[in-house]
Amino acid sequence: MEGLEFITLREKPTLKDAAAEWFHSKWSVPKDAYLECMERYLKNETEYGWYLCMDGTKIVGGMGVIENDFHDRKDLSPNVCAVYTEEDYRCKGIAGHLLDMTVNDLKAKGITPVYLLTDHTGFYERYGWEFFCMVQGDGELYMSRMYIHR
Repeated sequence: MEGLEFITLREKPTLKDAAAEWFHSKWSVPKDAYLECMERYLKNETEYGWYLCMDGTKIVGGMGVIENDFHDRKDLSPNVCAVYTEEDYRCKGIAGHLLDMTVNDLKAKGITPVYLLTDHTGFYERYGWEFFCMVQGDGELYMSRMYIHR
């Protein structure tokens, strides 16, 4: 991970537009939705943050925290969302570092537990996440796995 920088969006708020565009390009969520969440975070209206891995000026990994990651269990909150690492940067520990950074940041603010919706198995367990239950994603035909980090 030499040469990479791990930051919160509050540390570099000038990246807000680029970060929203980057997340939008990875997921089918409108850029404005990301901008709205990021703006609330930057204005200290929420502690649900945005975490990035930078290679120079290029975003190569990131994730956010939102109230609910589009599922039917509204009581399971907050949720890590939009977890993504660029293909050329995978298998280098970036996602794990970002997950740890996110959980530790939230714990420092008294926010625990944290949830994460995924179809992956075996990945998140490596970073202290535990399978919690199955949930129905909004508009999804099949149930997805909900993980918890305490």
